[in-house]
Amino acid sequence: MCEIKIIDIKQNILSENKDQANIIRQNLALKNIFMVNVMASPGAGKTSLIIETIKRLKDKLRIAVVEGDIESVVDSEKIIAQGIPAVQIRTGGACHLDAPMVSAAMDQLNLDLYDLLFIENIGNLVCPAEFDIGSDLQVMLLSIPEGDDKILKYPLMFSVCDVLLVNKTDYLFMSDFNRELLHRRAKELNPGIKIFDISCKTGEGVNDWSNWLMKKIESKLTSL
Repeated sequence: MCEIKIIDIKQNILSENKDQANIIRQNLALKNIFMVNVMASPGAGKTSLIIETIKRLKDKLRIAVVEGDIESVVDSEKIIAQGIPAVQIRTGGACHLDAPMVSAAMDQLNLDLYDLLFIENIGNLVCPAEFDIGSDLQVMLLSIPEGDDKILKYPLMFSVCDVLLVNKTDYLFMSDFNRELLHRRAKELNPGIKIFDISCKTGEGVNDWSNWLMKKIESKLTSL
């Protein structure tokens, strides 16, 4: 009887990705750069969050953005309109960014010129959670219109993130979204997670988030 040989593709891919992510992490440390990986569903407000954060930090930090998208360059155009350099990754169908993609994008930037690098991941609550890209901070954005039950449907995303930003609080008055329940479930799943309720439209909470991020960046830079 012939022996069945099993090739675990996912395990091999994740292992190779982890190796590249560690290289990215080492290079960022050498360059004194802080990387933020922003993940969310399509339409949750990732680009708006990045732009609003840039507005509050651009006088203090040199910032660049790597945009991930399946096809378009729309988000990169919005970033460039803010006077911030952007590199677009077009995955051509892939539902996440991985470390080799991010590494290739970073090769297009003169990293000596930047302190903060935002990565806007593909709009997806599944695959991006599985791939380490070498970031210092994993940020998840959840919008009020999506509902407070997303944590039950996509627990991995909530469990791997350092920060949860609950966006579009200006929609709360027309929603049955239970903010307290979401906070409790998030803390039960991931006790160390930091949560900010924000609205990129009204500005609610964005200063608190931006100030907290600035302190995290300063903490890293002073420890190197």
